[in-house]
Amino acid sequence: MKEEPKRIIFGSTPIILLLILPLICVGVDFVWGNTIHFKRWTQYFSSSETDFSGTVNPTVEEPESLEFLLSRLVRGKDRRNLEATGFACDKTVHSVVCVANQPVRIDTSNMTVYVFSDGVGEQETVVRPYARQEDNLKVITPVHILKGNATSLACLHNHSVPAVIFSSGTTGNVFHEINEIIIPLFITSKHFQSRVLFILEDYKPSFMSKYGKVMSHLSDYVVMNPAANGSVHCFPGSVIGLKYHDNLALNASDIPGGHSMREFRHFLREAFGLRFRHASQIKKPRLMLLSRRNTRRFLNENEMVMMMEELGFQVIVVARSKMISNLNKFSQLINSCSVLVGAHGAGLTNELFLPSGAVMVQVELLGTEWPSNTYYGDTARPMGVHYLRYKIDPEESTLLKLYGRNHSVITDPGYLFRKGGYRAARTVFLDQQNVRINLARFRNTLVEALSLVTYSDF
Repeated sequence: MKEEPKRIIFGSTPIILLLILPLICVGVDFVWGNTIHFKRWTQYFSSSETDFSGTVNPTVEEPESLEFLLSRLVRGKDRRNLEATGFACDKTVHSVVCVANQPVRIDTSNMTVYVFSDGVGEQETVVRPYARQEDNLKVITPVHILKGNATSLACLHNHSVPAVIFSSGTTGNVFHEINEIIIPLFITSKHFQSRVLFILEDYKPSFMSKYGKVMSHLSDYVVMNPAANGSVHCFPGSVIGLKYHDNLALNASDIPGGHSMREFRHFLREAFGLRFRHASQIKKPRLMLLSRRNTRRFLNENEMVMMMEELGFQVIVVARSKMISNLNKFSQLINSCSVLVGAHGAGLTNELFLPSGAVMVQVELLGTEWPSNTYYGDTARPMGVHYLRYKIDPEESTLLKLYGRNHSVITDPGYLFRKGGYRAARTVFLDQQNVRINLARFRNTLVEALSLVTYSDF
């Protein structure tokens, strides 16, 4: 009989925890400068049911309200402004994202968004809907957002989901496509759970062919081509622009909150139907060598391949741009490899498709230390990929013969950046440089890579 009170207390614990959970959630959101409406509070209470015995009976979770989903794209003062006026913009160093949580009219013939406002006069906001504003790409058409009374503008097409307007910028470089379009698009729209319609202002069939699977896994609706559908469309809300976090990165603490590189990689596996989750599933170590034909070439590539095969790798040499541009097939091929090897360049972005526990080996050329680390080295670990850096010696670079051992290009590569800027440095280190790998040194790196994919449980 003395144990009875303990059983009563234990049985009531889940009820107590359920009662305080909404207060905890509200408190956390308050710290981050966000406001939760009463409707949102009730969702915390209604997500489960508890009977008198203390047993929790889960119920089917209802979809989040459109108002709440849109509000996740702004915080603090901007969120309060959105709730008060129905329109707000999140402006950071990299990106500008404007959100309307009220019905809007979009004239796709001139990319103008009309947002109702009871203020005096018409107010205009101009947004370049590209993730990295500092790139200042001239090919991007600005979107004009007009706040005023646009009820006289007749709706020719009515939609039941919000619109997301974005630009594909300059396509053709896989790093910029993934870094500034695909990842920001995922960050901006994934939490809508496919209940969103994309308007690609500079619609390109080649871009859609390459990334169509990504689009169809983020939206249940056909991507709109404004040039082929120039008329007035009405939406219950809109998002103009894409949120950018960092180079090949997703920060869980940043807007809209909760997204990570692990989640994005899982999304890519589903979108492209990738077979291998971990490198240990690949029975024989398989290595892909990215072969360049213009600059940053491996001058002794055949000898490199022979050494790789001697170590026990099955080697795939990829050089054709046609193969690389077919991302549906190329992602499958990369995913079947346990090691990716290449000189510094955009092709290393494809490390995203490697299975977890795989190895990416970057041949770091003279003058590329900072971009090598920033774009591909530092980003590998959050992907669950091992990173090995092979920093070449001056004797391995063709720049030694071209400029001489005592030239600042060899002795102080950073000097060219400081004196002439990026363009001058690019001309020398990216456009003029090829490499003849020291096979003895490089062998040690490959042995380490083989060891990692053979014994690692990363």
